[in-house]
Amino acid sequence: MNRRTKTAVLGLGAALLVTAGATGATGAAGAVTSASAGATDSTTSAPSVASAAGERQREAAALTGRAKLYRSAGDDITFSFDAHLAAKDNDDPLKATGTFEWSHYAGGDGAWAKAEVDCLVTGGKVAVVSGVVTDSDLPGAKGKRVGITVHDTGRQDRLGYSWASTGNPVETKDLPKCVGSAPFEKVKKGTGDFTVVPWNPKF
Repeated sequence: MNRRTKTAVLGLGAALLVTAGATGATGAAGAVTSASAGATDSTTSAPSVASAAGERQREAAALTGRAKLYRSAGDDITFSFDAHLAAKDNDDPLKATGTFEWSHYAGGDGAWAKAEVDCLVTGGKVAVVSGVVTDSDLPGAKGKRVGITVHDTGRQDRLGYSWASTGNPVETKDLPKCVGSAPFEKVKKGTGDFTVVPWNPKF
């Protein structure tokens, strides 16, 4: 697969309705497979960690889970998240850790990418996470920052990504941390879901 085909499949933005190679499949945005985040129930109680005093303390924020996006054309788009902000770092979302991944395949063509988290902000059931791509089979994607927004509705979660307005991850330049887009995509029912642990900043 040449670079143009992969970019068209993985990116959204202006390439939302491009033809993916000779297959005629229309494509856009990315999806993921995550070894660390399985399908989780959005009603699951927030994870906790042991404090020095031996007490159980909830982490400050989190975004976890795995699911496929719904596409009427049948594109295989998966996102997964394992992003966390420790209780001790409650005042600094830039200290979030973890990874997220996504992949997008249509008609046999596609690409995948994995990013290391560098920011996580959650509010209620909405999360915005960003990270820098550390591994991908899409030429030019490594080293690029991307941001993703998730709405954990508990029924059919929603998702959006920074490259919805910037063309595709490869073309994105100097994206600030924790910048995503409105969660306009819908999760395909029965494929998993995402769980958001809300952040409670001390204002």
